[in-house]
Formats: sequence, C-alpha cells, structure tokens
Amino acid sequence: MEFQDDDLAAFAEHGAAPLPAATVEGHVEHNGARIWYAAYGRGTPVILLHGGLGHSGNWGFQVPALLEAGHRVILIDSRGHGRSTRDTRPYTYELMALDVLAVMDRLELQKAAFAGWSDGACIALVLASRAPQRAAGVFFFACNMDPSGTKEIEPSPVLDRCFGRHSSDYRQLSATPDDFGAFVDAVSEMQKTEPNYTAEELGKIRVPVAIVQSEHDEFIKREHADYLVCSIPGAEFILLPGVSHFAPLQRPDRFNVALTSFLANLPS
Repeated sequence: MEFQDDDLAAFAEHGAAPLPAATVEGHVEHNGARIWYAAYGRGTPVILLHGGLGHSGNWGFQVPALLEAGHRVILIDSRGHGRSTRDTRPYTYELMALDVLAVMDRLELQKAAFAGWSDGACIALVLASRAPQRAAGVFFFACNMDPSGTKEIEPSPVLDRCFGRHSSDYRQLSATPDDFGAFVDAVSEMQKTEPNYTAEELGKIRVPVAIVQSEHDEFIKREHADYLVCSIPGAEFILLPGVSHFAPLQRPDRFNVALTSFLANLPS
C-alpha cells in the first residue's frame, strides 16, 4: 500500500523517516561556513540537495530507496541550514554550489549525479552550468531558474505545517537555534532576487537533466517547467500526478520511482 501524507500532518508531527546510520559523517570548513555532510552505502554516487529552510533529514524516505538501487548517497546541509553554519555574507546559489564542490573534494568524488528539491534543484543546475565535469546528471524538482517561474504564494494548512516543522527542526539542529526569523529573512531575500538564468545560459548546459514538476505545485508555474525543458538541450520532462511541492514527503514511493529511473538511465 502506497504511503500517503498529502496534508503533511505526519511530517508536521514526526518529520520524515529517520535516516540510517551514516558510513561517513563530518564537516567541511569552506568560505566562512562549516558544512555538514554524510555519506551512505556504496555504488554510483548521488548527492541529494534539500530545499530552502529545510535540511537533509527531509530526504529520509529517499535514502533507503537509493541504497536499495545500488547508489552511494551523499547528503549535504546547505550553509546556514540544519547542522551547517554560515557567515555574514548574503546567501547565493553560487556560494552554496561551491560548498557542494568542497564536500565532493573532501570525499574525493570527481563526479556525481545531483537530485535537487526546490532551492537544492537550483544549486544542482548551477553546478551543471558552472562545473559540468563534476555533474553526471541533474534531477531538477520543483524549482525556477528566473523570477518569472514563481507563483504568488497562497497561504494553506499544508504550508503552515511544513513551515512549523522547519522551525522546530532548526531549533533542534542549528548552532544558532534562536535565529530562525533572521534565517528565514536571509533565505527569502535570496529567493526574491535569484536565480536569473537566461535562456542562452540554460542552452549551454550539456549534462542530462530531468525537469520534474508536481501537478499541484504551490510555488512553480507549469509553463516555467515547460520553458526549462525547451531551453536545456536534451532535457526530459517528468510530471508527478496528485502531489505538490512536497512530493518526496507526500508520496515518496511515486517520487522514488521517478528518481531511481532517471539515475538508472544516466550514461555510465
């Protein structure tokens, strides 16, 4: 029977599924921040990049499925998120992409596939654009690459539950547990002004990309997903029916099939 948490009630109360014990776990000091990472299993590497305000634990339903499919899974808390710290400089997607490369260097990973969710997807596509030799492919879920791709946010109980979970997790994991409000403001400022990729820049991306859109995404316009597919050479489109921006939590089995299938078809 398919697990369902469409209204995020279970996520709000318990969070995602607990992560398994890590094979390797640590921090990388990079560009004024202390970046947390963990690696699991052995096999073809895939790096999971979480969404804004969240942390790597939000991938709890995906890690076991990827391990079963034969992957080495690497989780990274973006700077200022989860167990990672930050300095006073503004957030940028490029800065966070450089943090990912620093973790790859620490783990001696020359190349990996990236699966990104929301802000994590933007970081992944920045990596594909700026460091294509390090990217085996990008599973780009629920994100825009310029401001025209976003919807006006409409308040809802689902968003409230997600925000509440992010707030409680931040207090539990962060080195600055009382600074959630300032953290939200800083991330939101980045999201208002970035990313700003042009069609010409998207057209220069040469790694395999899947643009993955949920049927009921609260933040990203469907036509923007179509635009990205048309702009990125060879990009494929994947529609996830019956779910929203939080598909990895709402219907993880459905999400995991799309993710593992994409990874299985990447060139070896």
